[in-house]
Amino acid sequence: MNRNWYLITGLFMLSILLFVTFVGPQIPYVKEGVEEGRIRFTDGSKEFIRAPFTPSQQPPFGSDHEGRDLLSLIVMGAKETLKVILGIVVLRYLIAIPLGLLATRKNNPFSWIVTAWNNIFSSIPIIFSALLLLAIPALVMNENRLWWSILLLALIEVGKVSHIIREETQRIAKKPYIEAGITIGMSPLRLAFGNILPNTYPSIIVNFFIDIGKTCLLIAQLGIFGVFLSQIFIQTNYGVGELVNTSLNWPTLLGQARRDIISSIWIPFWTCVAISLTMFTFTILGEGLRRYFDRKAT
Repeated sequence: MNRNWYLITGLFMLSILLFVTFVGPQIPYVKEGVEEGRIRFTDGSKEFIRAPFTPSQQPPFGSDHEGRDLLSLIVMGAKETLKVILGIVVLRYLIAIPLGLLATRKNNPFSWIVTAWNNIFSSIPIIFSALLLLAIPALVMNENRLWWSILLLALIEVGKVSHIIREETQRIAKKPYIEAGITIGMSPLRLAFGNILPNTYPSIIVNFFIDIGKTCLLIAQLGIFGVFLSQIFIQTNYGVGELVNTSLNWPTLLGQARRDIISSIWIPFWTCVAISLTMFTFTILGEGLRRYFDRKAT
């Protein structure tokens, strides 16, 4: 029997990601690496060099403009990054699953809502929808901006996920055992939660993991555009201020490193690597789960 290498590789990459996320911040080297040190004196002389330090000057991944080790920053920001991504995707599916089930019957209000929701946001690239929603004036300096951002980013693709679930439930509803349940008088609610929903789990689980990878890409794009999910307003002078993000999540690190693409390429490079590996992890895992469920069904 052929091994499911996609699933094996995905689980291996996920285990590494979880190790970095939960064990990495406890490592002394990582804790010390986030301390600032803009100036470093060379050995045996009074000469000094200023941050950012290149990888050849140590630490191995180089440093940012504050002299902080990039490897430490990436490890420390992993947990918050995954919390945001999972928060968006979990909330999206908590809304989309019941909505998709309620929309199974054609020409009912829920079906119209799902169709309209999906058509509106499918006609616009998701990054543009996200930029428009997160630029709402009342949200820019809101103290709960992070939670509002998670909610809005979750809602953008609720219509698409609900549409997928509706298509799957409509396909299952045509199966002989569902028709038999209707014939013997089973209630629609019992059919939905006892027979239809359990058979949609494989499709939901696969799409859930693939959506995690897509959401990782989305928040990375927001970082590149300088749109942060959490930020505070700091007054720098009378009547003058700026929006500052003190978070260490990866989109923030990437957004703050935009100006370094030419002068200090190692600063955005390693953050891009971390984001890319996370995307690949969940995409490969989703494909592995798809193949696992397909084999189980045959």
